[in-house]
Amino acid sequence: MNLDDVNRGITKNKKRKRVGRGTGSGHGKTCGRGHKGQRSRAGYSVHPTFEGGQMPLVRRIPKRGFNNRWALLVATVNIGDLEMAFDDGAEVTPAMLKAKSLAKQRYDVLKILGDGPLTKKFKVSAHRFSKSAKEKIEQAGGKVVVLPGKAPVVKNKMRGPKPLAQKPAAEPVAVAADTETDGEPDSKE
Repeated sequence: MNLDDVNRGITKNKKRKRVGRGTGSGHGKTCGRGHKGQRSRAGYSVHPTFEGGQMPLVRRIPKRGFNNRWALLVATVNIGDLEMAFDDGAEVTPAMLKAKSLAKQRYDVLKILGDGPLTKKFKVSAHRFSKSAKEKIEQAGGKVVVLPGKAPVVKNKMRGPKPLAQKPAAEPVAVAADTETDGEPDSKE
């Protein structure tokens, strides 16, 4: 390999393809579109999944489940990881976990899980704790601090929350008894 091979084929300012400028250019007459057919016409566009009338792949394969747009992104950290990363008596916060590269990704909620042994005493702050994690932290003499979660989205801030409407109690309807004894219907005159 030569040094000039590194930049070979890389052009900073590439010239645009000039079509319809004579047969000698190689892109004259039909301008690289070929003869006739839908693709040769002006204004041609086709759906990216279109396969010429054949049932497209995106419609052939089975579909299952859905993606929840409003689901919270939960980062998880195990008790065993805290045991290895922190000293006894340390205060474990989301910022400290990020500094130790235990929860450095973007998340909405931080959850502490109970996998692994715990012998050190920690004051752990997180949004959620599993039942086993909470028990292990408190058994070791530590403290669990539950942080407030992500605030719910208020759609119309001007209107505020809707008050709970209470239905009025239904009044009993009195049924009028028939006073006719002869069994004939009333006749209108």
